[in-house]
Amino acid sequence: MHLRIVDLDGAVTGQGFHSARTEPADIVPAGDLAPRLRIVASRRALTELGKRVGLRSNGEAELMFYGSGDFHHLADLFLGRVEEPVTVIQFDNHPDWVTFPATPNCGGWVNRTLERRNVARIITIGPTSTDLVLPQIKSANLQAIRDGRLEMYAWRVSATQLVGKAVKKGGAETFGDGFAKRLIWRNLADEDWQAFLDELISKLGSEALWITFDKDVLATSEAVTNWDQGAMRLDQVLHAIERLAAHRRILGVDVCGDYSAPQFRDPFRYMLARLDRPRQPKFDAAMAAVNDTTNARIVARLEQVLA
Repeated sequence: MHLRIVDLDGAVTGQGFHSARTEPADIVPAGDLAPRLRIVASRRALTELGKRVGLRSNGEAELMFYGSGDFHHLADLFLGRVEEPVTVIQFDNHPDWVTFPATPNCGGWVNRTLERRNVARIITIGPTSTDLVLPQIKSANLQAIRDGRLEMYAWRVSATQLVGKAVKKGGAETFGDGFAKRLIWRNLADEDWQAFLDELISKLGSEALWITFDKDVLATSEAVTNWDQGAMRLDQVLHAIERLAAHRRILGVDVCGDYSAPQFRDPFRYMLARLDRPRQPKFDAAMAAVNDTTNARIVARLEQVLA
C-alpha cells in the first residue's frame, strides 16, 4: 500500500501517525495552492496539483490523506488518474451532489465524477445532513438516482417532500401521487450493518472500487472536522472497506475531514464557507489528538486490508 499525504493545510502533516511508520508517507507539498482549491477549485490550481500528484503506481493500492473536507472535490482529481472501469464508494455526511454552481466545488464534485466514462456509479453511505431534506430545492442531482448512476444510503434522515418525478432507486422511495410526494430515505441506522454490507456486495458489478472517505460521516468522538458531522463509527467504515476488499479489488482510498482553520484570500470563498459551515468550538490539542488517533487506526487497518 502506497501512503501519500497531499499537504494542503498542514492538518495531516502536523500529526504523528505517518512519521512513526517504518516507511514514511510520501508527502506532496501543496500549501501554496490551498487558497485557490479550498471550497471551490480554480482550474489552473487543479492542473498544477495534478502535476504534483502524478500518475498512480502500477498495481499498488493508494491511501491518500489531504486534510480538510473543504478539499473533498479533489477526490475527482485523484479518480481522474484511474483509467479502468470503477465504482466509487463514498462515506460522507453530505451527498456532495449539487448541480449549481457547475464548478469544481466540495458540494458538487460527485456530478463531475459521474461524467467520467470509466465511472460505473457512485454509492454514497452515511449522510445525516439536511442536504437530503427538500433536495430538489437545493439543486440535488436526483436524476442520477433515477438513472441508477448514483445510490444514496442515509444513516438517519427524516422523510421529506419531493416535487416532480418519483424516486424509487438507490436508497430512496417516493410515496403518494400528484405534484407533492413523500420522499422516504432508507435509514441504515435502523438496519443490521452486516446485512446491508451483504446486500451491497451482492449488487456490485465486476469493476474495481475506489473508496472516498470524508470523516465528517463519523461521530464527533472519533473525528473533529470543519463541518457538521454524522453518527457512524470508524469500526463500521473500516469493516465495510475490509468486506469490500474481500470481494473486489480496491484501487485506492482517499481520506479527508481533518481540521484546519479556513483561510481565504477572496470574499467569494469566504462567504460560501461562512453561509454553509456550522459554528464550531475552538480547535485544541485534545481535538487534534482525536484526529491523529483515528488516522493511525485507518492506516493500520488498511495496511492489512490493502496488502
